[in-house]
Amino acid sequence: MKFHESLKGVHLEFKTDNSLFSPSRIDFGTRALLNFIEFKKDDFILDLGCGYGVVGILAAKIIGENKVFMIDKDPKAIKYSKINSKLNNVRKIKILKSDGLENLNEIGFTKIISNPPYHVDFSIPKRFIEKGFNRLKIGGEIYMVTKRRKWYKNKIISIFGGVKIKEHKGYHIFIAEKRSEKYANK
Repeated sequence: MKFHESLKGVHLEFKTDNSLFSPSRIDFGTRALLNFIEFKKDDFILDLGCGYGVVGILAAKIIGENKVFMIDKDPKAIKYSKINSKLNNVRKIKILKSDGLENLNEIGFTKIISNPPYHVDFSIPKRFIEKGFNRLKIGGEIYMVTKRRKWYKNKIISIFGGVKIKEHKGYHIFIAEKRSEKYANK
């Protein structure tokens, strides 16, 4: 399956597989999330749970492919992220198979961006939030999108000390800034 999209003025092309999340178009949650992210040239981005690569590839097209990491635990997602990075001429993105942040050694991200699986239990987003905090530089931000509000709000506040919540077409976009090491290792 193949489709074309334009996001933030950037034309993108994606090959996908029916077994991947939202295989025929960019899902509404990711679109909502991207409405609230401004990519800057000095960003260092982690696309956490990258799927077939929409967020990471868009970021690489805007800020440069050497400043983007993409991780997912699904081997098929990794395969298609690599295919799509080549298809969109951003071959130098670092794409890793990793269950959460386990296989990633990098730190100092300015933005961690995730559309976590939120129709299951909270174990995956819990790890993303807790471990993501320690991978951000001071002043770095985590961005998450879900349809659920209360649990995410409480969890992010417990780790980051605060959170901004934006609403867009039924989605909650959570933005939290790492202000100190105070909440680390929770």
